[in-house]
Amino acid sequence: MEIRKGIAVSPGVAISGAIVLDSEQFRIPRRSIEPPEIPAELARFQAAVERALAEVRGLRERVATDIGRKLGAIFDLQDNLLTDPEVSQQIRELIERERYAPEYAVSTVLRGYARKLLGLPNRYMSERSGDVYDVEKRLLRHLIGAKRETLGTLTEPAIIVAHDLSPSQTASLDRTKILAFATDIGGRTSHTAIVARAMGIPAVVGLKTITADVAGGDSVIVDGNRGLVIINPDAVAIARFREADQRFRRMEKDLRDLRDLPAVTLDGRDVKLWGNIEFPHDVEGCLARGASGIGLYRTEFLYLDRGQDPTEEDHFQAYGEAIDLLKGRPLTIRTCDLGADKFTHLSGEYDERNPFLGCRSIRFSLQHIGLFKTQLRAILRASALGPTRAMFPLITNLKELRQAKMLLADVREDLEEEGVPFDPDMKVGIMIEVPSAAIMARYFARECDFFSVGTNDLVQYTLAVDRSNESVASMYTPGHPAVLRLIKTVAEAAKEAGVELAVCGEMAGDPIYVPVLLGLGVQVFSVSPATLLEIKKVIRSYSMEQAREICKKAFQFDSDREVDAYLGEIGRRMLPEMFA
Repeated sequence: MEIRKGIAVSPGVAISGAIVLDSEQFRIPRRSIEPPEIPAELARFQAAVERALAEVRGLRERVATDIGRKLGAIFDLQDNLLTDPEVSQQIRELIERERYAPEYAVSTVLRGYARKLLGLPNRYMSERSGDVYDVEKRLLRHLIGAKRETLGTLTEPAIIVAHDLSPSQTASLDRTKILAFATDIGGRTSHTAIVARAMGIPAVVGLKTITADVAGGDSVIVDGNRGLVIINPDAVAIARFREADQRFRRMEKDLRDLRDLPAVTLDGRDVKLWGNIEFPHDVEGCLARGASGIGLYRTEFLYLDRGQDPTEEDHFQAYGEAIDLLKGRPLTIRTCDLGADKFTHLSGEYDERNPFLGCRSIRFSLQHIGLFKTQLRAILRASALGPTRAMFPLITNLKELRQAKMLLADVREDLEEEGVPFDPDMKVGIMIEVPSAAIMARYFARECDFFSVGTNDLVQYTLAVDRSNESVASMYTPGHPAVLRLIKTVAEAAKEAGVELAVCGEMAGDPIYVPVLLGLGVQVFSVSPATLLEIKKVIRSYSMEQAREICKKAFQFDSDREVDAYLGEIGRRMLPEMFA
């Protein structure tokens, strides 16, 4: 049994036999053609372009219909490459002037574009090279007549192991047969990762040598929650994962029965249980699992799926769709959280050696005032359609908050002058994601309507741990006493000022920490759709008195190991079927 650690990009666990896809590297010799052959070869190239374009557009429509319009738009780059007259002209010139065979001309031109993208310091743009290679392979298959190994003939479930998967390959996967995938390369912001999350396919990328380590037919476990791939697991590991899977399936009916019940503690304390979303259509999944609102609408995909800024109407249409689906339930829109590991075409302006400590989130917005105001206008306009809240990410000092609120006030005045309707009482809050904001929470509380603790970044910045770095990932734990004390500081400030306190990071979706957060006074748990019912069950299993007692005890320990061991023991005693 071997364990490989990669980057978790899509949650879930799967156990099955592996299918290893070859790298599909075409061998393209530098073949010359004779002058009389040129017209026929140009026609052959044009026919390949037309067939490839039909495939891309058909795939885009399928993805837009099955998953969502915004996801379908990720194939726009491939469409643009195939229809770009300059790209086509470069290839045609090599065929006509240099008498290159179309295969070699296509490979020469498109790989040149891909190399340029790979050389860019902007990670978002460099990852778009995968789309260029996908177009190259698509054209070469039509020119050479070779067929990409298809997965449409599978009769048994399987796990895909590949050097990489293109966005179109991922979108074409049959979810009834492909249980998960693992790749040598890739990152969290790639289109492949985004498509995998939207399709609900567990995925781990960045495994470096997984195609060399796994042979076709090997038994494999893919853990998309922790970024692990277990090769040829032993009987004990298989039994443990299968038992956990069966236990979860047994719980599913009980959890479904909770959907329409309130998130209320045993002694009657109401708790708001909201969902985290990336796309408007995700609202339906949250409501189907009992959410009473949206506590975090991540708006970055509006920027990441294109090479240009989204318009005000793009924003407004997306927010309006979510509000319409919520039917009177609240929507919390986080302003763009670009930078760090989420890059757009604008990120090329910065050469950042440590982007997590650089121009990201609210800093990025305050340096791109036009872009920021466009989004604020759309949020305010959307507030006229239903209960809407605006939330600023990664606030570190009062100056940032005041600048953001000043820009919001400017936009509000503009809309008033234009006679555009909006909610003048729209609530405005901030995310508490860095120690400075937690420590200064009492000052922020005077100028905010609500706090939302983003525990993912708070843990990372407090403990100086990059959770995607396998060398130190084990040190990343929300149960660290320093993290708990910072959240307690925020909770006390919120209570003192009468400010609503939410937690929207992964800590809120981990059953082990729910009683501690309840005991600290957290009023809103905002979690991923997949964990909504699980967290509701935990909330309904404790009284506030029990939660405060557990919280008090947890604060007596001086190490995360002791905290987690104690909370795990409590969980197993209170909810054995969930924590076994």
